[in-house]
Amino acid sequence: MRHASPVESIALPHGYPGPLRERGTAMAASTDAPIAIPALGLTLWVRLSPDTFGGAASVIETLHAPGFGPPLHRHAETEVFRVLQGRYLMRLDDRCFEITEGDVVTVPGGTPHAFVNLSDRPSRQLVLITPGMHADVFFRELSALMADGPPARTALDAFGRQWGVEFLGPPLQLDDVANVA
Repeated sequence: MRHASPVESIALPHGYPGPLRERGTAMAASTDAPIAIPALGLTLWVRLSPDTFGGAASVIETLHAPGFGPPLHRHAETEVFRVLQGRYLMRLDDRCFEITEGDVVTVPGGTPHAFVNLSDRPSRQLVLITPGMHADVFFRELSALMADGPPARTALDAFGRQWGVEFLGPPLQLDDVANVA
């Protein structure tokens, strides 16, 4: 049985679409300051809250510093990642593969996953999360937890349980690229 590739490249005719529009008017992206989590090399913006979609989805934009990404984790929500800039090593279950600008990867809910920015500059992704989650609250609380650096594993696990996130291991490292088949 042949498995479909988890990576799909879709060209947008005019690049990143910019501000989202609804009924002909510009819909404000997030006017709040970005959320920064230096311990994860992450800056993110909540572009659309779950309230926009009646709880069905939320959208965030992420910026990862070179060599950074989240710890290996899983949660019930499905995530769809579109790489806007840069290059990542992505892990889904036990498979690792590279993704780059224009690639789209769907991570079904419950799938262990992690990624790391392989670029020598910040890399960006647009992430659709379904069903929606209040990413603004989640990431602000995670930022507070990590304000002094990575927390003790017990503190991270306790935080994750409140959100239905299970942390399974450390972030991917640049050395993991050598292990990609």
